[in-house]
Amino acid sequence: MNPVVVVGAGAAGLATVEGLRRNGFSGPLTWVGAESELPYDRPPLSKEVLRGDWQPDRVRLCEDAADLRTGLPAVAADLTARTVTLADGDVLPFGTLVVATGVAPRTLPGTEGLRGVHTLRTLADTATLRAGLEPGRRVVIVGAGFLGCEVACSAAGLGCRVTVVEPQPVPLAAAVGERVGTMLAGLHRANGVELRTGAGVRELGSAGGAVESVVLTDGTELAADLVLVAIGSVPATGWLDGSGLDCSDGLVCDEYCAAAPGVYAVGDVASWFHAGFGTRMRLEHRTNAGEQGLYVARRITGQAGDPFTPVPYFWSDQYDLKLQAFGDLRGHDEVRVVHGEVSPDGFVALYRRGDRLAGALGVRRMRALRQWHRHIAAGALWTDVI
Repeated sequence: MNPVVVVGAGAAGLATVEGLRRNGFSGPLTWVGAESELPYDRPPLSKEVLRGDWQPDRVRLCEDAADLRTGLPAVAADLTARTVTLADGDVLPFGTLVVATGVAPRTLPGTEGLRGVHTLRTLADTATLRAGLEPGRRVVIVGAGFLGCEVACSAAGLGCRVTVVEPQPVPLAAAVGERVGTMLAGLHRANGVELRTGAGVRELGSAGGAVESVVLTDGTELAADLVLVAIGSVPATGWLDGSGLDCSDGLVCDEYCAAAPGVYAVGDVASWFHAGFGTRMRLEHRTNAGEQGLYVARRITGQAGDPFTPVPYFWSDQYDLKLQAFGDLRGHDEVRVVHGEVSPDGFVALYRRGDRLAGALGVRRMRALRQWHRHIAAGALWTDVI
């Protein structure tokens, strides 16, 4: 049986390895991860772990991983020789390669080595950031996406003076639309967070090698003891340069999550064609990481014949509010509220793209939200469900 190499030890890599074993794969299996940690769950890093409510051990996804080699990033892949080269020089032969290397946070140019400037992706990042979140400290968060908003909640709860900077008019504008974003803006302001929308960052001011201010594109200067950069992420595909694989937006795959014969991608790094939505997707969602890893495991063991066509699901915890959504809300043309009103008290909103129901989002209305899952999965026409 040809050896399988899984590169990446996050949720997607773990799901792939567990799925292979569960589906009867008994051949050689090598699993490598760049971090020294055992696989762990990332969503709690910006919330429960950052606030100190959970100890880091609580996010661990497994207690041991006999097949896993930690602290060894992959640095190259040769599809002709069918090998992966690791940072220590070791060369791993493969018959099947699964790429599960995730993403890396975007950074602000010129901030490398500047004390007090943070990104958040790993457990180590969380520990470093948490050490700086002392009551009364002036925290500026650049970016009001999911990560920026969740960290704003945590930092405000720890007694920090929090300002969020966002070029769009409302938080999460691209993800959930202006109406829901406006509701979220009110929620943050009600919890003491200052929002500076409609402006980007021109530069960071510093003294003695440490950040001391954030200068916005409108000329405003914000005093800062600590800055979190939460402006999105980039797929971790640099190690695949020269391999011949298409890494134009993540590792580009077909509808079966295959990037080339015997080469698959799973999780945040995978850009695959979703036959149900008729478009290419790359999702940085925890649920998708697990589902895609299990699908590819079934594909490798010959137990998955159909394309990978999940209904995407995501959630975000902000203060005492949980947003939950099914489908693909990005690029929507219309939002229609079908239960309640857009407020923290609870509602369900539907999202139209073209002539189709693209997604549904709910707050405190999971039962009402869940009924739209089957319509999204079926590719329902907007006019048939409204």
